[in-house]
Amino acid sequence: MKRINQTTRVTKFILVGFSSLGELQMLLFVIFLLLYMTILLANATIMTVIRCSRSLHTPMYGFLFILSFSETCYTFVIIPQLLAHLLSITKTISFVACATQLFFFLGFACTNCFLIAVMGYDRYVAICYPLRYMIIMNKRLGLGLISVSGATGFFIALVATNLICEMPFCGPNRVNHYFCDMAPVIKLACTDTHVKELALFSLSILVIMVPFLLILISYGFIVKTILKIPSAEGKRKAFATCASHLTVVIVHYGCASIIYLRPKSKSASDKDQLVAVTYTVVTPLLNPLVYSLRNQEVKEALKKVFWRPVSAKLI
Repeated sequence: MKRINQTTRVTKFILVGFSSLGELQMLLFVIFLLLYMTILLANATIMTVIRCSRSLHTPMYGFLFILSFSETCYTFVIIPQLLAHLLSITKTISFVACATQLFFFLGFACTNCFLIAVMGYDRYVAICYPLRYMIIMNKRLGLGLISVSGATGFFIALVATNLICEMPFCGPNRVNHYFCDMAPVIKLACTDTHVKELALFSLSILVIMVPFLLILISYGFIVKTILKIPSAEGKRKAFATCASHLTVVIVHYGCASIIYLRPKSKSASDKDQLVAVTYTVVTPLLNPLVYSLRNQEVKEALKKVFWRPVSAKLI
């Protein structure tokens, strides 16, 4: 294939996003702004409560703290630009900015996948080996698992971003999405993308299916252990400690599978934007809400950190 002249290379992309909705974009701006502020407040609250409450200084809540921080960074990569584009007529983004957004989006997304798997392992140790929990899940192992999750996530993001950005882009330059995601960007490459798509599909399987299978294995042992508990109340409490994590697993991996476990970018459609809203906006909001509303320890810590100081001032 003849090499494409670098002078024809696209230097800017147009993020089509929700342009077809016309005046409804202002309503979307208000909705996404409120959701974003809620995400920031909810995750900041979770991190503050975990930091200030000594009862939550355990490996489980340490992982939740890092997950909340990662989710905050993850949304910062996407939502502020989305808000700006909803208000602007020109919705352009430079090639470098697009590549940067893609890298950090994939980096935090992959990291979150691995962190959720780590939290599954944490639940396995807590339920299957309760007397040895603090010995096995010590600070050194916890920091190691977090570091490996982050390093692996961003290494995969670097590989994926490099595979995409080294392709020639000579037009058109309209990205059928509201941010630079893999599939809609690949569709604009003016070359055969089958080999690159296969490589990216393999990476998607690695990031999504491997952690998910590890979670399934962990919960297989967890269920086996719980069924051996003689009392119904003991079983209920054991299952309750896993309910929040399972909810996040189902939503997170479910949405990721719908979008990324497809062999061809040509299968992307306008409906993908609706699914993308789920994993870029709803899931980061869901995590802190699920862990705060369904977790008794967190609710008690919330009262101690926020409610009691306010009550004391009122008295």
